[in-house]
Amino acid sequence: MTVQDPATGKTRFVVVPASYVFLLREAAGGTGTEVLLQLRQGTGYMDGHWAAAAAGHVERGETAEDAARREALEEVAVADLDLAFATAMQRTAHDLPIDERIDFFFTARAWSGEPRIVEPAKCADLRWFRLDALPDPVVPHERVVLAGLERGDLAPLTHFGF
Repeated sequence: MTVQDPATGKTRFVVVPASYVFLLREAAGGTGTEVLLQLRQGTGYMDGHWAAAAAGHVERGETAEDAARREALEEVAVADLDLAFATAMQRTAHDLPIDERIDFFFTARAWSGEPRIVEPAKCADLRWFRLDALPDPVVPHERVVLAGLERGDLAPLTHFGF
């Protein structure tokens, strides 16, 4: 997206920031790592796809970490997250100017509260899946991050759509 800089009058490139939280836990019997995913509905974006349990735009004046914590509370009713930075992803859809984005991905293995669906109009289901047995379909750029988490080789900076 581009906007005009009021100070200079020049057109500036703008990206849309978002934060994502993958809640992780050990599977029963120590057979691997599980991630909590939501099934999107009624949002107009990737409905019918599995996605991070909590995610959303970073608001003006808010850090990426604060946005992650706010979204986790608003979407799945968990607080006090022990966030760990996973990756920042720059992504594009080339022809859609609104889809120039920077996404901040976090994981959390500790939190307070029991995850539950808080926004049933936007979330049809909430389930734990092993990282090596994800459902289909998963939001494509999120699947890239989940695959890197599963392999253990997720880079601190990733790209999608280039």
